[in-house]
Amino acid sequence: MAKLSGIEIYKHLPRTNCGDCGLPTCMAFALQVASKKLPLDGCPHVSGEARTALGDAQTPPMATLAIGPEGASRTLGGETVMHRHEERFQNAPVLAVRVRATLSDAEIDKRVAAIRELRFERVGKTVGVDAIAMEAGDAKPERFRTVVQRVAERTQLLLFLLCEDPGICSPAARGIAARRPLLVAATETQAEDMAGLALELKLPLVIRAPGSDASASLVERISASGARQLLLDPQPAGLAEAIGDLTQLRRLALEQGVRSAGYPSYVDIGTLTRGVHDPDKRTAAEMVAGVSLIMRYASVLVVDTIEAWAIHPLVTARQDIYTDPQVPNTVEAKLYEIGNPGPDAPVLVTTNFALTYFTVAGEVANSRVPAFISVIDTEGLGVLNAYADDRLTVERLVDVVRDQGGMDRVSHNRLIIPGLVARLRMGIEDASGWNIIVGPESSSGIPHFLRELKSTWEQGE
Repeated sequence: MAKLSGIEIYKHLPRTNCGDCGLPTCMAFALQVASKKLPLDGCPHVSGEARTALGDAQTPPMATLAIGPEGASRTLGGETVMHRHEERFQNAPVLAVRVRATLSDAEIDKRVAAIRELRFERVGKTVGVDAIAMEAGDAKPERFRTVVQRVAERTQLLLFLLCEDPGICSPAARGIAARRPLLVAATETQAEDMAGLALELKLPLVIRAPGSDASASLVERISASGARQLLLDPQPAGLAEAIGDLTQLRRLALEQGVRSAGYPSYVDIGTLTRGVHDPDKRTAAEMVAGVSLIMRYASVLVVDTIEAWAIHPLVTARQDIYTDPQVPNTVEAKLYEIGNPGPDAPVLVTTNFALTYFTVAGEVANSRVPAFISVIDTEGLGVLNAYADDRLTVERLVDVVRDQGGMDRVSHNRLIIPGLVARLRMGIEDASGWNIIVGPESSSGIPHFLRELKSTWEQGE
């Protein structure tokens, strides 16, 4: 499917620059529509002829759907590009961990508690597992319903019901319908029954068929019943096949306009790695497969592992890939305190690029030397890039440190600047009267540097 350009969309707009869309010009609005950041309906004056002509601009090539209850749901799909550098990826995948209904109640409680603890702080945000996938296995309907209810009472995470038998799935789904669980899955043999249950309860549904062609064909069959909140599981036999299937589905949707392929994708990573019998090797295999499929188009991933060392790379990769590459990741430019600093604490300077700040702050914390960090707004650039772009200058640095009051909080006049901009030292000293100390070029050297500096200060040198 050809992507409409801003100019093509602009030709069909009123071109009055009335501003009713919230933007100053029709061209600005057209560019936002072309990049899928605004819907065409954002202009109240678009004609019916224009809506018909610009159908591709109104409807993303991949459908969107929500999993979870209103107010706490996650949006999936809506993707518009094959490669992140073309624009950006829209909606980050959901990561779920499996809980089997065949476990004892005590084992289930222990596993759910462990899943809830899989949370990590990274660049100022909490990331972790999003959902619990409850697998019926050989459980009877009443047992599966009881397990689902038990898990639902113990977590606010999103819920998946892994059960291909509508008779077993139905009682469990009805008991937690308000949580809007994901039903997994509709297959060739019971497609209409599972689709009927999903439609009745207004729940999203995974379509399971081998390969991209069979998946698209089953979607056409199920969508005829009115089901639209769908995900595709092409049942890959291994990682390479999974990447191939998901890439093919994405191309069919985005480049060829095949609507039956334009749905979010679902991959059960646990099934891809069951041939690996060594527990540690299998966990590592899940981690590798998960990172690979986050990069190659999976919208939902289900894993078996609850090892933090395997989950952390998955949520880290997801956070990195699903940030907008055109928008700098920043922190607030202000004076930060690390470790309850007092009047003898060192004062450091860095930029507001989030990765730079959190790396510096983490190493300061590792040093166990309480300190102040004065963060300068460089519009999301790191130290060296900010210096090269004249966003980290002598005048700006001195003005910001003075305005933030960092030097007023201490009883000395020593300011630590990054080693990468050591050449600013003399200029800062002349402009401020402070004693400038050049810190290490790499943040990894901060702990040793601060401990040595503290020792030197305490000795009165």
